[in-house]
Amino acid sequence: MGGALKRADMMDCALIATGHYAKVRQVPESGRWVVSQGLDPAKDQSYVLWGLEQENLARTRFPIGGFHKSEIRQMAMDSGFPELATKSESYEICFIPDNDYRGFLKRREPEATAKLAHGVLVNTTGELLGEHDGYPFFTIGQRKGLGIATGEPLYVTDIQPDSNTVVLGRKADLEKQTMWVRRPNFQMIDTLEGEMEALTKIRYKDKGTPSTLIRDGERVKVEFHAPVAGIAPGQSAVFYVGNDVIGGGFIDREKVEHDA
Repeated sequence: MGGALKRADMMDCALIATGHYAKVRQVPESGRWVVSQGLDPAKDQSYVLWGLEQENLARTRFPIGGFHKSEIRQMAMDSGFPELATKSESYEICFIPDNDYRGFLKRREPEATAKLAHGVLVNTTGELLGEHDGYPFFTIGQRKGLGIATGEPLYVTDIQPDSNTVVLGRKADLEKQTMWVRRPNFQMIDTLEGEMEALTKIRYKDKGTPSTLIRDGERVKVEFHAPVAGIAPGQSAVFYVGNDVIGGGFIDREKVEHDA
């Protein structure tokens, strides 16, 4: 977004507009700009916009955020663009048409991925279960494609990049009620002081879970009011109050690993 604003400055444009399904508004009481959820809940993209800072938000508009996707398609048809109105949607990584991200990584970084071959699969007690082709090919919560056969369903519960280790456990092992978020960016407030109640989403299609946000040095500690499954370090965590984005950041690894 910063690059888009620089280009706008070169063209002497005061504002920029994008096609995100979201809204942006200024809070009357504080004057701060915040991203809000789009009208169409199935297409809302506010989750991916938590990183926008005040100077960017003040100059950004999301003109389709107040419409449903079906309305936008009809507008395209009425305006003489049937190829856009009937264009299929992409639900995966947009620059990998076949959705084979494992193949993409191997083609893009053959030497790096080759070095990660023969990593280990272990259970939650550290018992060796088998080998794998590299930790980048796994995601937290993954069940299929683990490369081993067991008498019970196992899931990826932890990924340890430093040792190229993938930990497998039961579904219950995925559930946690505490996580830490690094590099937070706040929109609704200038900074987090003390505690704050929020609805926290840990993935794009997550409905969110009520939680308490607590400032913990340079990070935010999130205490969920109910167990949450599949918390994945590196993914975005986004905090909401009502339809507005309070802020967000990147899910960090367990606190004990930072304190060690």
